[in-house]
Amino acid sequence: MSSIRSDAAAHLLNKVPQITIFFWIIKILATTVGETAGDLLSVRLHLGLTLTSWVMSGVFLAALFVQMRTKGYVPFIYWVNVVLISVVGTLISDNLVDGMGISLVTTSIAFGLILAIVFALWFHYERTLSIHTIYTPRRELFYWAAILFTFAMGTSVGDLLAEKMSLGYGPAALVFAAMIAGVLVAHLVFKMDAILAFWVAYILTRPLGASFGDFLAKPVIAGGLGLGTITTSLIFLSAILALVVFLTLTKTDRIEPAIAQA
Repeated sequence: MSSIRSDAAAHLLNKVPQITIFFWIIKILATTVGETAGDLLSVRLHLGLTLTSWVMSGVFLAALFVQMRTKGYVPFIYWVNVVLISVVGTLISDNLVDGMGISLVTTSIAFGLILAIVFALWFHYERTLSIHTIYTPRRELFYWAAILFTFAMGTSVGDLLAEKMSLGYGPAALVFAAMIAGVLVAHLVFKMDAILAFWVAYILTRPLGASFGDFLAKPVIAGGLGLGTITTSLIFLSAILALVVFLTLTKTDRIEPAIAQA
């Protein structure tokens, strides 16, 4: 009986949402905001990369502290952290590439290696990479560390394809969308492991969002639609807010305790 109660409590305290279509929609919207909001703050508002990075890192750490203190999944707090970590991940990549002159190839590889190390340590200590078991502080820290470097790597990879390889923002977004569709097919048809499929798709949504955000915001002469960073950021932030309110009211993305099954 005690093991049943323990299992139910663990599910109740899980700190992340159920993986639904809403999860992926908000995730892609958040990655797009991370790309456009970073440019908005550092370039359009003339704060510069360094100041913007310090300010947004401080705001994110404050939000993460609140997230770590919650006793379960709270949609508004969780998705605020995702949006903020998206901005911070973008700024980390931009600081290395634009501020320090490190190549996109180097940053893409470096962030990929760091992400692999995070996953390796996570699995070594917890024996699972499932996001349905994020109910201890250590697992939650591993989870957010992995997300941070997926955003940083995705920013570099997206820019690498769109700019360095001259593919263009729109075509690059289509390439990443096709890769995500391939992961879905691999999971549904060829029985690709669910946890592996999740993380591969999660990683790919970042360069997809980055390329799509640049495609919308960049001027036409640079291969974009010319909506600008302000308009693009406001559109996507409004969409995120509307979906988070919907999830808060309906609770459709809560992971239910497995009492009946136990």
